[in-house]
Amino acid sequence: MSKTLSAILIGAGLRGKEYTDIMLELGDRYKVIAVAEPIESRRNYIKQKHNIPDELCFDNYDSLLNLGKIADFAIVSTMDRQHYDPAMKAISLKYDLLLEKPVSSIPEECLKIAEYAEEMNVKVLVCHVLRYSDMFVKIKELLLDNTIGDIVSINHEECVGNVHQSHSFVRGNWGNSKRSSCMLLQKSCHDMDILQWLIGKKCKKVQSFGSLTYFTKEHAPKDSPDYCIEGCPEKNCPYNAVKLYLDDKDNDWFRTAATRQANPTDEMVIEALHNTQYGKCVYKCDNDVVDHQTVNLLFEDGVTATFTMNAFNKGGRFIHIMGTKGELRAAIDGESPISVYDFETKETKEYNIISTDGINAGHGGGDYGIVVTLYDYLGENYNGYLASGITTSVNNHFIVFAAEESRLTNTVVDLNEYVAKLKNNIK
Repeated sequence: MSKTLSAILIGAGLRGKEYTDIMLELGDRYKVIAVAEPIESRRNYIKQKHNIPDELCFDNYDSLLNLGKIADFAIVSTMDRQHYDPAMKAISLKYDLLLEKPVSSIPEECLKIAEYAEEMNVKVLVCHVLRYSDMFVKIKELLLDNTIGDIVSINHEECVGNVHQSHSFVRGNWGNSKRSSCMLLQKSCHDMDILQWLIGKKCKKVQSFGSLTYFTKEHAPKDSPDYCIEGCPEKNCPYNAVKLYLDDKDNDWFRTAATRQANPTDEMVIEALHNTQYGKCVYKCDNDVVDHQTVNLLFEDGVTATFTMNAFNKGGRFIHIMGTKGELRAAIDGESPISVYDFETKETKEYNIISTDGINAGHGGGDYGIVVTLYDYLGENYNGYLASGITTSVNNHFIVFAAEESRLTNTVVDLNEYVAKLKNNIK
Protein backbone atom coordinates (compact mmCIF):
# COMPACT_ATOMS: atom_id res chain seq x y z
CA MET A 1 0.00 0.00 0.00
CA SER A 2 1.43 3.38 -0.99
CA LYS A 3 -1.44 5.79 -0.37
CA THR A 4 -1.56 8.37 2.41
CA LEU A 5 -4.04 7.31 5.08
CA SER A 6 -6.14 10.14 6.49
CA ALA A 7 -7.11 10.16 10.17
CA ILE A 8 -9.36 11.98 12.58
CA LEU A 9 -8.34 12.23 16.23
CA ILE A 10 -10.89 11.94 19.04
CA GLY A 11 -9.15 12.79 22.30
CA ALA A 12 -5.88 14.73 22.19
CA GLY A 13 -4.41 13.82 25.57
CA LEU A 14 -1.02 12.18 26.04
CA ARG A 15 -1.82 9.04 24.04
CA GLY A 16 -3.54 10.82 21.16
CA LYS A 17 -0.65 13.28 21.00
CA GLU A 18 1.91 10.47 20.99
CA TYR A 19 0.32 8.50 18.16
CA THR A 20 -0.23 11.53 15.95
CA ASP A 21 3.27 12.89 16.61
CA ILE A 22 4.64 9.59 15.31
CA MET A 23 2.32 9.73 12.29
CA LEU A 24 3.80 13.10 11.43
CA GLU A 25 7.29 11.60 11.72
CA LEU A 26 6.34 8.93 9.20
CA GLY A 27 5.86 11.43 6.41
CA ASP A 28 3.53 10.53 3.56
CA ARG A 29 2.01 7.47 5.22
CA TYR A 30 -0.44 9.46 7.35
CA LYS A 31 -2.30 12.77 7.39
CA VAL A 32 -4.28 13.89 10.46
CA ILE A 33 -7.08 16.05 9.08
CA ALA A 34 -9.41 16.75 12.03
CA VAL A 35 -9.45 16.77 15.83
CA ALA A 36 -12.06 16.67 18.60
CA GLU A 37 -10.78 17.63 22.05
CA PRO A 38 -12.52 19.67 24.79
CA ILE A 39 -9.31 21.17 26.25
CA GLU A 40 -8.33 24.11 24.09
CA SER A 41 -4.55 23.95 24.54
CA ARG A 42 -4.48 20.28 23.57
CA ARG A 43 -6.75 20.88 20.61
CA ASN A 44 -4.61 23.77 19.45
CA TYR A 45 -1.45 21.69 19.74
CA ILE A 46 -2.87 19.14 17.26
CA LYS A 47 -4.26 21.91 15.05
CA GLN A 48 -0.91 23.65 14.74
CA LYS A 49 1.21 20.50 14.55
CA HIS A 50 -0.83 19.04 11.69
CA ASN A 51 -1.96 22.28 10.05
CA ILE A 52 -5.66 21.51 10.52
CA PRO A 53 -8.13 24.22 9.47
CA ASP A 54 -10.43 25.81 12.06
CA GLU A 55 -13.53 24.20 10.57
CA LEU A 56 -12.15 20.73 11.34
CA CYS A 57 -11.27 21.42 14.99
CA PHE A 58 -14.03 20.62 17.49
CA ASP A 59 -14.49 20.62 21.24
CA ASN A 60 -16.66 17.46 21.08
CA TYR A 61 -16.63 14.30 19.01
CA ASP A 62 -20.33 14.44 18.06
CA SER A 63 -19.75 17.55 15.96
CA LEU A 64 -16.87 15.84 14.19
CA LEU A 65 -18.67 12.56 13.58
CA ASN A 66 -21.77 14.41 12.39
CA LEU A 67 -19.74 15.29 9.29
CA GLY A 68 -19.96 11.64 8.25
CA LYS A 69 -16.93 9.66 7.17
CA ILE A 70 -14.27 12.16 6.10
CA ALA A 71 -11.12 10.07 6.64
CA ASP A 72 -9.81 6.53 6.29
CA PHE A 73 -9.72 5.83 10.01
CA ALA A 74 -10.38 7.34 13.43
CA ILE A 75 -8.14 7.39 16.49
CA VAL A 76 -10.16 7.08 19.70
CA SER A 77 -7.96 8.02 22.66
CA THR A 78 -10.43 9.47 25.14
CA MET A 79 -10.54 8.40 28.79
CA ASP A 80 -11.34 4.75 29.56
CA ARG A 81 -15.03 5.23 30.30
CA GLN A 82 -15.46 7.45 27.24
CA HIS A 83 -14.42 4.93 24.57
CA TYR A 84 -17.72 3.22 23.92
CA ASP A 85 -19.87 5.99 22.47
CA PRO A 86 -17.36 7.52 20.02
CA ALA A 87 -16.14 4.06 19.00
CA MET A 88 -19.65 2.82 18.22
CA LYS A 89 -20.54 6.02 16.34
CA ALA A 90 -17.34 5.85 14.32
CA ILE A 91 -17.96 2.18 13.50
CA SER A 92 -21.48 3.07 12.35
CA LEU A 93 -19.85 5.38 9.79
CA LYS A 94 -17.57 2.50 8.72
CA TYR A 95 -14.42 4.05 10.10
CA ASP A 96 -11.58 1.69 10.83
CA LEU A 97 -10.26 2.43 14.33
CA LEU A 98 -7.05 2.79 16.28
CA LEU A 99 -8.59 2.36 19.72
CA GLU A 100 -6.72 3.14 22.93
CA LYS A 101 -6.77 0.39 25.52
CA PRO A 102 -8.78 -0.68 27.35
CA VAL A 103 -11.53 -1.19 24.79
CA SER A 104 -13.95 -0.27 27.58
CA SER A 105 -14.09 -0.45 31.36
CA ILE A 106 -17.30 -2.47 31.07
CA PRO A 107 -17.15 -6.06 29.72
CA GLU A 108 -20.54 -5.82 28.00
CA GLU A 109 -19.38 -2.75 26.10
CA CYS A 110 -16.22 -4.55 24.99
CA LEU A 111 -18.33 -7.34 23.56
CA LYS A 112 -20.70 -4.94 21.80
CA ILE A 113 -17.84 -3.03 20.17
CA ALA A 114 -16.29 -6.28 18.89
CA GLU A 115 -19.57 -7.63 17.55
CA TYR A 116 -20.51 -4.33 15.88
CA ALA A 117 -17.09 -3.98 14.25
CA GLU A 118 -17.42 -7.45 12.77
CA GLU A 119 -20.97 -6.71 11.62
CA MET A 120 -19.85 -3.51 9.89
CA ASN A 121 -16.71 -5.18 8.51
CA VAL A 122 -14.35 -2.58 9.93
CA LYS A 123 -10.91 -3.13 11.44
CA VAL A 124 -10.23 -2.12 15.04
CA LEU A 125 -6.64 -2.21 16.25
CA VAL A 126 -6.45 -1.93 20.04
CA CYS A 127 -3.38 -0.15 21.40
CA HIS A 128 -1.72 -3.07 23.13
CA VAL A 129 1.55 -1.38 22.30
CA LEU A 130 3.80 -3.86 24.14
CA ARG A 131 3.22 -6.35 21.31
CA TYR A 132 5.11 -3.96 19.06
CA SER A 133 8.02 -3.16 21.40
CA ASP A 134 11.51 -4.16 20.32
CA MET A 135 11.89 -6.67 23.14
CA PHE A 136 8.58 -8.50 22.76
CA VAL A 137 8.85 -8.62 18.96
CA LYS A 138 12.16 -10.43 19.34
CA ILE A 139 10.76 -12.77 22.01
CA LYS A 140 7.86 -13.67 19.72
CA GLU A 141 10.28 -14.33 16.86
CA LEU A 142 12.34 -16.67 19.05
CA LEU A 143 9.21 -18.57 20.09
CA LEU A 144 8.02 -18.86 16.48
CA ASP A 145 11.46 -20.27 15.60
CA ASN A 146 10.90 -22.99 18.27
CA THR A 147 14.03 -21.80 20.09
CA ILE A 148 12.86 -23.19 23.45
CA GLY A 149 10.38 -25.76 22.13
CA ASP A 150 6.78 -25.83 23.32
CA ILE A 151 5.91 -23.41 26.11
CA VAL A 152 5.16 -25.17 29.39
CA SER A 153 4.91 -22.21 31.77
CA ILE A 154 5.53 -18.46 32.04
CA ASN A 155 6.28 -16.26 35.04
CA HIS A 156 5.72 -12.60 34.23
CA GLU A 157 6.11 -9.50 36.41
CA GLU A 158 4.94 -5.97 35.89
CA CYS A 159 6.81 -3.69 38.25
CA VAL A 160 4.74 -0.52 38.04
CA GLY A 161 7.22 1.65 39.95
CA ASN A 162 6.35 3.37 43.21
CA VAL A 163 6.32 6.91 41.78
CA HIS A 164 4.39 5.88 38.67
CA GLN A 165 1.82 4.25 40.95
CA SER A 166 1.49 7.45 42.97
CA HIS A 167 1.08 9.59 39.87
CA SER A 168 -1.28 7.54 37.72
CA PHE A 169 -3.02 5.13 40.09
CA VAL A 170 -3.33 7.12 43.31
CA ARG A 171 -3.46 10.81 42.45
CA GLY A 172 -4.22 10.45 38.76
CA ASN A 173 -7.06 9.60 36.42
CA TRP A 174 -6.88 5.87 37.14
CA GLY A 175 -6.76 5.86 40.93
CA ASN A 176 -10.48 5.36 41.47
CA SER A 177 -12.19 2.39 39.84
CA LYS A 178 -15.55 4.15 39.69
CA ARG A 179 -14.04 6.88 37.49
CA SER A 180 -11.98 4.53 35.37
CA SER A 181 -11.68 0.79 36.00
CA CYS A 182 -9.87 -1.80 38.07
CA MET A 183 -6.07 -1.57 38.23
CA LEU A 184 -5.51 -4.78 36.29
CA LEU A 185 -7.51 -3.51 33.31
CA GLN A 186 -5.86 -0.10 33.22
CA LYS A 187 -2.27 -1.14 33.68
CA SER A 188 -2.04 -4.81 32.89
CA CYS A 189 -4.45 -5.60 30.06
CA HIS A 190 -1.19 -5.22 28.08
CA ASP A 191 0.24 -8.14 29.99
CA MET A 192 -2.75 -10.46 29.69
CA ASP A 193 -2.70 -9.76 25.95
CA ILE A 194 1.05 -10.44 25.79
CA LEU A 195 0.75 -13.75 27.66
CA GLN A 196 -2.01 -15.06 25.38
CA TRP A 197 -0.15 -13.82 22.28
CA LEU A 198 3.12 -15.50 23.28
CA ILE A 199 1.45 -18.78 24.31
CA GLY A 200 -0.84 -18.80 21.28
CA LYS A 201 -3.60 -20.73 23.02
CA LYS A 202 -6.88 -19.91 24.73
CA CYS A 203 -7.05 -19.21 28.44
CA LYS A 204 -9.36 -21.58 30.32
CA LYS A 205 -9.26 -20.67 34.03
CA VAL A 206 -8.26 -17.65 36.10
CA GLN A 207 -7.51 -17.09 39.80
CA SER A 208 -6.38 -13.82 41.38
CA PHE A 209 -5.47 -12.20 44.69
CA GLY A 210 -4.63 -8.59 45.49
CA SER A 211 -5.50 -5.49 47.52
CA LEU A 212 -4.73 -1.87 48.34
CA THR A 213 -2.46 -1.99 51.38
CA TYR A 214 -0.18 1.03 51.50
CA PHE A 215 -1.51 4.14 49.78
CA THR A 216 -4.13 4.73 52.46
CA LYS A 217 -4.78 7.37 55.12
CA GLU A 218 -3.41 5.09 57.84
CA HIS A 219 0.09 5.58 56.40
CA ALA A 220 0.00 9.37 56.21
CA PRO A 221 2.81 11.11 58.16
CA LYS A 222 1.70 12.56 61.47
CA ASP A 223 0.39 16.14 61.12
CA SER A 224 0.70 16.04 57.34
CA PRO A 225 -1.51 18.52 55.46
CA ASP A 226 -3.99 17.49 52.80
CA TYR A 227 -1.84 19.16 50.13
CA CYS A 228 1.95 18.78 49.99
CA ILE A 229 2.44 22.40 48.95
CA GLU A 230 1.09 23.50 52.34
CA GLY A 231 4.26 22.13 53.95
CA CYS A 232 4.68 18.56 55.16
CA PRO A 233 6.77 17.58 58.21
CA GLU A 234 8.02 14.50 56.35
CA LYS A 235 10.91 16.04 54.38
CA ASN A 236 12.09 12.83 52.72
CA CYS A 237 8.78 11.60 51.32
CA PRO A 238 9.38 10.17 47.81
CA TYR A 239 5.85 11.23 46.83
CA ASN A 240 6.13 14.94 47.68
CA ALA A 241 4.08 16.61 44.96
CA VAL A 242 6.14 19.80 44.97
CA LYS A 243 9.30 17.86 44.18
CA LEU A 244 7.63 15.65 41.57
CA TYR A 245 5.58 18.23 39.67
CA LEU A 246 7.06 21.67 40.31
CA ASP A 247 10.76 21.20 41.05
CA ASP A 248 11.32 18.65 38.28
CA LYS A 249 11.09 20.85 35.18
CA ASP A 250 11.97 18.01 32.80
CA ASN A 251 9.08 15.70 33.65
CA ASP A 252 6.68 16.92 31.00
CA TRP A 253 4.49 13.85 31.46
CA PHE A 254 3.73 14.69 35.09
CA ARG A 255 3.35 18.43 34.53
CA THR A 256 0.99 18.17 31.56
CA ALA A 257 -1.12 15.53 33.31
CA ALA A 258 -1.47 17.61 36.47
CA THR A 259 -2.38 20.83 34.67
CA ARG A 260 -4.22 19.30 31.71
CA GLN A 261 -2.36 21.78 29.54
CA ALA A 262 -0.12 21.12 26.54
CA ASN A 263 2.68 23.50 27.60
CA PRO A 264 2.24 24.21 31.32
CA THR A 265 3.96 27.03 33.15
CA ASP A 266 5.11 26.87 36.78
CA GLU A 267 2.12 29.02 37.68
CA MET A 268 -0.22 26.42 36.17
CA VAL A 269 1.54 23.65 38.08
CA ILE A 270 1.30 25.56 41.36
CA GLU A 271 -2.43 26.09 40.82
CA ALA A 272 -2.86 22.35 40.17
CA LEU A 273 -0.92 21.49 43.33
CA HIS A 274 -3.29 23.67 45.35
CA ASN A 275 -6.54 22.53 43.76
CA THR A 276 -6.29 19.02 42.28
CA GLN A 277 -5.50 15.51 43.51
CA TYR A 278 -2.06 15.78 41.91
CA GLY A 279 -1.16 18.07 44.78
CA LYS A 280 -2.75 15.99 47.55
CA CYS A 281 -0.92 13.90 50.08
CA VAL A 282 -0.56 10.53 48.38
CA TYR A 283 -2.07 8.87 51.45
CA LYS A 284 -5.18 11.07 51.47
CA CYS A 285 -6.57 10.69 47.94
CA ASP A 286 -9.79 8.93 46.92
CA ASN A 287 -7.95 6.01 45.31
CA ASP A 288 -9.34 2.50 45.69
CA VAL A 289 -7.45 0.40 43.10
CA VAL A 290 -5.03 -2.28 44.28
CA ASP A 291 -1.33 -1.60 44.71
CA HIS A 292 -0.37 -5.27 44.23
CA GLN A 293 -2.04 -8.25 42.58
CA THR A 294 -1.20 -11.76 41.39
CA VAL A 295 -2.99 -13.78 38.69
CA ASN A 296 -2.76 -17.54 38.02
CA LEU A 297 -3.74 -18.63 34.50
CA LEU A 298 -4.47 -22.02 32.96
CA PHE A 299 -4.32 -22.22 29.16
CA GLU A 300 -5.16 -25.02 26.75
CA ASP A 301 -2.91 -28.10 26.80
CA GLY A 302 -2.04 -27.50 30.45
CA VAL A 303 0.13 -24.43 29.84
CA THR A 304 0.28 -22.29 32.98
CA ALA A 305 1.24 -18.68 33.63
CA THR A 306 1.64 -16.55 36.70
CA PHE A 307 1.47 -12.78 36.58
CA THR A 308 2.39 -10.31 39.30
CA MET A 309 1.62 -6.59 39.28
CA ASN A 310 3.25 -4.61 42.07
CA ALA A 311 3.86 -0.93 42.85
CA PHE A 312 6.74 -1.32 45.27
CA ASN A 313 9.76 -1.26 42.99
CA LYS A 314 11.73 0.95 40.61
CA GLY A 315 9.72 -0.21 37.59
CA GLY A 316 10.02 -2.49 34.58
CA ARG A 317 8.77 -5.81 33.25
CA PHE A 318 10.43 -9.20 33.66
CA ILE A 319 9.53 -12.47 31.99
CA HIS A 320 10.70 -16.08 32.35
CA ILE A 321 9.41 -18.51 29.71
CA MET A 322 10.04 -22.23 30.29
CA GLY A 323 9.82 -24.57 27.31
CA THR A 324 10.47 -28.20 26.46
CA LYS A 325 13.86 -27.41 24.86
CA GLY A 326 15.07 -24.50 26.94
CA GLU A 327 14.19 -21.38 28.86
CA LEU A 328 14.09 -17.66 28.05
CA ARG A 329 14.55 -14.74 30.43
CA ALA A 330 14.16 -11.07 29.64
CA ALA A 331 13.99 -7.72 31.40
CA ILE A 332 11.90 -5.35 29.36
CA ASP A 333 13.90 -2.23 30.13
CA GLY A 334 15.37 -1.37 26.73
CA GLU A 335 18.87 -2.24 27.92
CA SER A 336 19.19 -5.83 29.15
CA PRO A 337 19.65 -8.69 26.67
CA ILE A 338 17.30 -11.62 26.19
CA SER A 339 18.90 -14.75 27.65
CA VAL A 340 18.14 -18.19 26.20
CA TYR A 341 19.42 -21.42 27.78
CA ASP A 342 19.45 -24.51 25.53
CA PHE A 343 18.89 -27.86 27.25
CA GLU A 344 20.74 -29.87 24.58
CA THR A 345 23.90 -27.75 24.28
CA LYS A 346 23.80 -26.50 27.88
CA GLU A 347 24.78 -23.12 26.50
CA THR A 348 23.29 -19.69 27.10
CA LYS A 349 22.89 -17.27 24.21
CA GLU A 350 22.16 -13.57 24.61
CA TYR A 351 20.25 -11.32 22.21
CA ASN A 352 20.90 -7.62 22.69
CA ILE A 353 17.86 -5.41 22.19
CA ILE A 354 18.49 -1.70 22.50
CA SER A 355 15.43 0.51 22.08
CA THR A 356 15.90 3.49 19.83
CA ASP A 357 16.08 6.98 21.30
CA GLY A 358 13.62 9.83 21.08
CA ILE A 359 10.12 9.35 19.71
CA ASN A 360 10.73 5.67 18.97
CA ALA A 361 11.41 4.85 22.62
CA GLY A 362 7.82 5.13 23.93
CA HIS A 363 6.91 1.80 25.59
CA GLY A 364 10.24 0.34 24.42
CA GLY A 365 9.52 1.21 20.80
CA GLY A 366 5.96 -0.07 21.03
CA ASP A 367 4.28 3.28 20.36
CA TYR A 368 6.27 3.66 17.17
CA GLY A 369 5.79 0.00 16.27
CA ILE A 370 2.01 0.01 16.47
CA VAL A 371 1.73 3.13 14.29
CA VAL A 372 4.00 1.55 11.67
CA THR A 373 2.06 -1.74 11.81
CA LEU A 374 -1.28 0.07 11.61
CA TYR A 375 -0.42 1.27 8.11
CA ASP A 376 0.04 -2.31 6.89
CA TYR A 377 -2.87 -3.65 8.95
CA LEU A 378 -5.33 -1.28 7.30
CA GLY A 379 -4.24 -2.52 3.88
CA GLU A 380 -5.97 -5.37 2.11
CA ASN A 381 -3.53 -8.21 2.61
CA TYR A 382 -2.01 -7.96 6.09
CA ASN A 383 -0.37 -11.26 7.03
CA GLY A 384 1.85 -10.22 9.93
CA TYR A 385 1.89 -11.73 13.41
CA LEU A 386 1.99 -8.53 15.50
CA ALA A 387 -1.50 -7.10 15.05
CA SER A 388 -4.63 -8.89 16.21
CA GLY A 389 -8.27 -8.26 15.45
CA ILE A 390 -10.74 -6.73 17.87
CA THR A 391 -12.24 -10.12 18.84
CA THR A 392 -8.87 -11.42 20.04
CA SER A 393 -8.21 -8.20 21.95
CA VAL A 394 -11.61 -8.36 23.65
CA ASN A 395 -11.17 -12.03 24.53
CA ASN A 396 -7.91 -11.08 26.23
CA HIS A 397 -9.75 -8.30 28.07
CA PHE A 398 -12.10 -10.98 29.39
CA ILE A 399 -9.12 -12.62 31.10
CA VAL A 400 -8.71 -9.38 33.04
CA PHE A 401 -12.38 -9.09 33.93
CA ALA A 402 -12.43 -12.74 35.05
CA ALA A 403 -9.33 -12.14 37.18
CA GLU A 404 -11.02 -9.23 38.92
CA GLU A 405 -14.11 -11.33 39.55
CA SER A 406 -11.88 -14.00 41.04
CA ARG A 407 -10.14 -11.47 43.28
CA LEU A 408 -13.41 -10.07 44.57
CA THR A 409 -15.19 -13.41 45.06
CA ASN A 410 -12.22 -15.59 46.09
CA THR A 411 -13.06 -18.15 43.40
CA VAL A 412 -11.46 -19.79 40.38
CA VAL A 413 -13.26 -18.46 37.29
CA ASP A 414 -13.88 -20.67 34.26
CA LEU A 415 -13.39 -18.31 31.34
CA ASN A 416 -15.77 -20.07 28.95
CA GLU A 417 -18.53 -19.95 31.54
CA TYR A 418 -17.76 -16.30 32.28
CA VAL A 419 -18.03 -15.28 28.61
CA ALA A 420 -21.18 -17.37 28.06
CA LYS A 421 -22.85 -15.68 31.03
CA LEU A 422 -21.79 -12.29 29.73
CA LYS A 423 -23.26 -12.93 26.29
CA ASN A 424 -26.47 -14.20 27.83
CA ASN A 425 -26.81 -11.03 29.91
CA ILE A 426 -26.82 -8.73 26.89
CA LYS A 427 -29.21 -10.73 24.70
